[in-house]
Amino acid sequence: MKQNDQASFAAKAKVKVQQQSANQQKPTTKVAPKPVSKVAPKVNVQSSKDTETMPLGKMNYIMIGICLFLIALGFFLMSGSSNEGSTFNNDVFSSTRIVVAPFITFLGFILMVPAIIYRGKKNEVQ
Repeated sequence: MKQNDQASFAAKAKVKVQQQSANQQKPTTKVAPKPVSKVAPKVNVQSSKDTETMPLGKMNYIMIGICLFLIALGFFLMSGSSNEGSTFNNDVFSSTRIVVAPFITFLGFILMVPAIIYRGKKNEVQ
């Protein structure tokens, strides 16, 4: 019986080895990676006025410029000489510095929102 067991064991081992070698010899179908191109693909770029749209129109930029001018004017009106150690300057409490200048500056900031949101007419060229 030992010889039969050994013979069947040897036969099984031989079949197993043949199956493994057959699996290793099977051609595998691998997809080769595409070569990397160093040249960028051509893109059709048109620089006509029809395809380019600006986010804001001409009127928006004019209104934003006016708002920036108002803000700068307000800060300029708030500036001036200050109190120095031994002398007191009454201009510190002038109505221009305390009331008018902050109002102009605040108005410039508030008007900036409609200046950005303004859309204009449909036929307006941007």
